[in-house]
Amino acid sequence: MPGRRRSMWRLALLGAAAGSIACAAAGTAAACDFNDSHFHLTNYIQEGITAPRLLELMGERVCRSTLFGIPLQQQWNYHLSGQIQPRYYLESDAPLYYYSFTDAAIAKAYLDLPPKDRARLDPMITGFNPADMYAADHIRRVLTLYPGVFSGIGEFSIHKEFVSPKIAGGPASLLNPALDRLLDFAGEAGLVAIFHNDLVMPFNKDTEIRPYFKQLRDLFAQHPKTTIIWAHLGVGRVVQPVKSHILYLEEMLTDPQLTNVYFDISWDETAKYILANEQTIQVTADLINRHPDRFLFGTDVVAPKSPEQYFGVYEMYRPLWAKLTPEAREKVLKGNYQRLFDAARLKVRAWENANTR
Repeated sequence: MPGRRRSMWRLALLGAAAGSIACAAAGTAAACDFNDSHFHLTNYIQEGITAPRLLELMGERVCRSTLFGIPLQQQWNYHLSGQIQPRYYLESDAPLYYYSFTDAAIAKAYLDLPPKDRARLDPMITGFNPADMYAADHIRRVLTLYPGVFSGIGEFSIHKEFVSPKIAGGPASLLNPALDRLLDFAGEAGLVAIFHNDLVMPFNKDTEIRPYFKQLRDLFAQHPKTTIIWAHLGVGRVVQPVKSHILYLEEMLTDPQLTNVYFDISWDETAKYILANEQTIQVTADLINRHPDRFLFGTDVVAPKSPEQYFGVYEMYRPLWAKLTPEAREKVLKGNYQRLFDAARLKVRAWENANTR
């Protein structure tokens, strides 16, 4: 009888996954503006908004959204800031540390919702240290503790301006076997991996120095079964596009070994470079129009308090939307998200069905 109950539970789990995908697909076909591939429910001190509030903000303009916190907690060191609470990583010299409880918090926020609302969200696992060989074990543990919840891992960071040097225990590395181990497991389980890595060191615009580009290409090529979304096109607050930045992206996009790699244009900091002038808008639009299946839009908004804050990045990009073909615009804003995350839901639920006892 216990074995029969397990089989019935597994069938129910797979049926629920298929049902939620059908429901979400119907929503995507509606007249929404976009699906959000990059959304943080909480901030660097693990505060934020509730999942019901997110759904209120999404309204009818957003069909589906990823759902993740931030894996790093900013330490409040009294000897550095006294009674002044740092709420962001740039507000203190105190270190950041990995906060694994974020995954339980995201799972609870999701599970507290009714099924029709869950169908609009794709929770992600973030509470792991990518420099730790046990990171893959953490991800496996979260999947087995919360079956039916998660669709991917990330956003997690390797090289990130200002953040990497502040992490307790030291920064991660693209050459660390721990990263290979967790990406291998993501591929095995069907999890989408949202990955932040700056293309170059801050303030470095010398295209003859490619400190991370070759490492990134090699890493991505070593994990062809893992769906990877490279966040922000490799730029940041002070990590500016290098000369011929578009050619770097084109090199990846045309590499037959990297068809598993996708690119998101989330974050207002990314938008400021793309929208810098008419030429930057046009070359970006041309790139996306040539490769419409490989780009996704996300807001990268952190715990927004108002519709204006939530939709600000989407509105910023209107000059870019105007230059995309109708096909490319539909794929970047909706279709590519639906395709990748629908596939992830089915694969992860099947992995859970086979591995959860």
